[in-house]
Amino acid sequence: MSRIGRAPIAVPAGVEIKIEESNVVTVKGPKGTLSERFHPEMTISMRGSELQVSRPNDLKENRSLHGLTRSLLNNMVVGVTEGYKKILEVNGVGYRVALEGGKLVMNLGFSHQVIMEAPQGITIEVPNPNQIIVSGYDKQLVGQFAANVREKRPPEPYKGKGIKYADEVIRRKVGKTGVKK
Repeated sequence: MSRIGRAPIAVPAGVEIKIEESNVVTVKGPKGTLSERFHPEMTISMRGSELQVSRPNDLKENRSLHGLTRSLLNNMVVGVTEGYKKILEVNGVGYRVALEGGKLVMNLGFSHQVIMEAPQGITIEVPNPNQIIVSGYDKQLVGQFAANVREKRPPEPYKGKGIKYADEVIRRKVGKTGVKK
């Protein structure tokens, strides 16, 4: 059995889970509502205040789907109760970000400003001109939006200029040595 897949998911108080036919699971909590359709082979059941995922047999496809289904369900439960957050840092001379009318306005060394609008369910905070906090209740949406922001100016290896995750380590390269003869 999958070690991840067989672990039960504790459902905290205030979270409502509805399992419909054809494996459509809706999780409703204080932060929002998430709905996802899972593979029909997986069996999702509520036992008391725990959510359990089981598979019909040990075929390779079912083994891999077992852990995946459990992880996605757990992400949904955690998202509607606690939420997810990604912190991005902007490094570089003249690089700065601001929040104007719900839109993220970034000066990243281009001849123009880069403006991004957050999708529904995502909140953006800019506590200072070189930090962006992306938060929301959908883990996939938070991660994708943070990746899209980082993509506008990824960090370069020589000076470290660009947008990086707060916990990301950039491998730095040594520049030219300037050999004189």
